[in-house]
Amino acid sequence: MTKEASVGEHKRLLLIDDDPNLILLVKDYLEFRGYEVITSENGQEALEVLQKETPDMIICDVMMPQMDGYSLVEQVRKDPRTSWIPVLFLSAKGQSQDKIKGLNTGADVYMVKPFEPEELVAQVESSLKQASRLIQRQDKGLDSAPKIQVPFDVELTPTELRVVQFVAQGMANREIAEKLNVSQRTIESHVSNMLGKTGLHNRTELARWAIENSMA
Repeated sequence: MTKEASVGEHKRLLLIDDDPNLILLVKDYLEFRGYEVITSENGQEALEVLQKETPDMIICDVMMPQMDGYSLVEQVRKDPRTSWIPVLFLSAKGQSQDKIKGLNTGADVYMVKPFEPEELVAQVESSLKQASRLIQRQDKGLDSAPKIQVPFDVELTPTELRVVQFVAQGMANREIAEKLNVSQRTIESHVSNMLGKTGLHNRTELARWAIENSMA
């Protein structure tokens, strides 16, 4: 493999655009630089790909049928499994307010079409390096830990386990109470007991812990 291609070695990118010509051009260029490229024609299709694949980066057109780039990035950022993935927006809109909207929605980089393929590669490499620096920082424990830390010997009762699964699905205590046919106060005391056992601070952390440990 050439020196040029070595940066992209083993890195997998998800490219989403409804323009087959752009897909062909960008895919070709990135593959030449050593990246593996998966493609989708719209946001909806991309979400299906993300159920099975976890790419190192997402390159996404903003204006697409079925689901635009903004909606896709909101979904990506909501899911703890994909929320860390760097996203690069491609857009024909170059106004400041368009860029601001793109970055505020959760994109890391906003590039205006037409662009030079070299510039795209440079932005991809820069984003991947930044993502790997963040991951290394987390691994060293200098940043907030990547995983929620709880005592390793925490044991939940069968009911607590069911409650935490519902919490992780985003259900309110009232809904969980109805589902398990008990009072809301009972659910509150289960949640409170789990917070005590785990040392976590709130329902959000409890939900993240359940998801990260495949309880949900």
